[in-house]
Formats: sequence, structure tokens, C-alpha cells
Amino acid sequence: MKPVIFGLSGPTLTADEAALFRTADPLGYILFGRNCVDREQMRALTDTLRDLSGRADLPILIDQEGGRVSRMKPPVWPDFPAPAAFARLYDRAPSSAIAAAKANAQALGMMLAEVGVSVDALPLLDVAQPDTTGAIGDRSFGADPMQVAALGRATLDGLAAAGVVGIVKHMPGHGRATVDSHLELPRVTASADALEQDIAPFATLSAAPMGMTAHLVFDAWDAERPATLSPTVIREIIRGRIGFNGLLMTDDIDMKALSGTPADKASAAIAAGCDVVLDCWARLDEMHAIAGRLDEIAPASRARLDRAMAAVGTVSAVPMAELVDTRDRLLALA
Repeated sequence: MKPVIFGLSGPTLTADEAALFRTADPLGYILFGRNCVDREQMRALTDTLRDLSGRADLPILIDQEGGRVSRMKPPVWPDFPAPAAFARLYDRAPSSAIAAAKANAQALGMMLAEVGVSVDALPLLDVAQPDTTGAIGDRSFGADPMQVAALGRATLDGLAAAGVVGIVKHMPGHGRATVDSHLELPRVTASADALEQDIAPFATLSAAPMGMTAHLVFDAWDAERPATLSPTVIREIIRGRIGFNGLLMTDDIDMKALSGTPADKASAAIAAGCDVVLDCWARLDEMHAIAGRLDEIAPASRARLDRAMAAVGTVSAVPMAELVDTRDRLLALA
């Protein structure tokens, strides 16, 4: 198994993709809007990927946060609120916001599980700042670390109750970025003391099954390398100070914050201490190059993967309509 998660080019697997995936045996796959047509098509696609890998617990990921980051869209699938909706309710009624966030995540997870998606890239634990880039914006659970952690925990629990694994992101915190890391490299100049606020939610939820790195340079920790490529940040901050021992994946390795070829960046991320590389664009030549550069997954990383995929526990039988009604009734309080 290669420590990489690949994207797919369309709603069905192409012959060239199938040939590559049989040889490379990637750790998992990530789906985007181009892969999501309707329930029957998605279920057939995810079944095909599991058959190809021979793994029933194959991680099949999606970014389904609610709000503007939603790959499965109406009219086939319902809208879900952005995380900021729960932050607004938390300001008035914290316990209601936590209950609403859990119900929302469980309903969202049920929608994913129905079509064979097993991992959601949610929740964001990025603590918002007054000048946080709009790339985060309403995707954040707010500016208070305790609030962010509480709503993040509710989201992880809700997803797990639907049989879906959550990913805490973007470690060790994206809230101080003032530019979009999809387009350029953000640099954070805050002191190590100030950054305690940013890592606090991640430390509180350090037992999360999966985490995703941030493509940001933190001058206080490593002024030369972004977190994704920094052994110092991964070893001393994410694994050490935060105490995270789950499966650590990169954010999309092809984002413009990182320089170099996709294969170079993938190799550097694994060398820095990431367990797995996320490569989203389904460019066949780049996937071949990444698979050719990476060694087989390390035993410690495979153990983290197995723990993460076993973390969902017993699936709750609460009807989706009841969960959505609970969420909407509570959100109306805001």
C-alpha cells in the first residue's frame, strides 16, 4: 500500500486509473463534485473502489462541510449549514449549539454512508482571528478555542454515530493565515506564546482518529518550511505539544502554497513525518510520479490507519429526518 490518497477524474473509474490503482494500491481516495452525480452512481463508484482494493475499510474521503464547501449538492442532496451557524448559536446557548452540531454531523454522515463515503474532512479546528483569510471564513467554529473544541468534538461524535470518520484540520492551525494557501504561502509571525491559542482545540481533541496539516510557515517554530514539510512542526508541535497520534495527512499537495513537483512535495511530506499524502487533481502523470516516488506505507502509519478506520464504533439508528428537525429547531434559537 502506498501512503497516498488520490482523486478521480470523473463519475466512473477510467481504465487508466484502474490500472494505476491496482499497481500502486493507494491508501484511499477523495471525491469531488466531478465524482458526485446521484446516489446510484456514487454507490457504484465507491463499491468499485472497494472491490479494486480488496479492503472493506478503504478510506473514501470527501470535503462535505456544509455551506460553500459541499461536493454533494442540491437538488440530489440537501444543503447543510456552514460551521459558523453553530458558532452563532453557541454565543447564545452553548449546550444547544453542541447538540445541534452533533445532530447535523450525524445527519450529514448518514448521507455520506449511504453512498459509501467513509471519511469526511471535517471538523475545522482553526481559531478565527479578525483578519483570517476568507478561505476559512464561515468554515470556522469561531474565535474562542474552547468553543471551537466543543463544536469540533460534537461534530466528530456525530459523524462517528453515522459510521463516518472525521478529520481535524488544519493542524497546527490555519486561523492566522491572511492569504489563501490554495494560491500562495501564508506566513504566521505570531509568537509561540500567542500560538498556544491556535493549538488549544487540537490538543483538546488530540485523540481524533485523523488530522490534516496546514500549508503555513510559522516563524516561531520553523521559519524555513511550511508545517506540512517541517519535521520540527510535525514532531515537536503536532505529535509533541498537541499530542496527536492519529493518522496525519497533508492538505492537498498540489496547492500553490507549496513549491516543487507533486512527487517532490509528496516525498518531502512523508520524510517530514506525515503518514499520508493527499493528491486531489486526478492528473494521471502526476499520480504515476507520486506512486513511483513513495515507498510502501510505514508500519506505524498503517497502524494509525487501522485504528482510525476502527474508531467509528456502533452506528446509531436515529432517522435522518429527526436529526435534521432537531438541528433546525435548535439553530432557530440563534
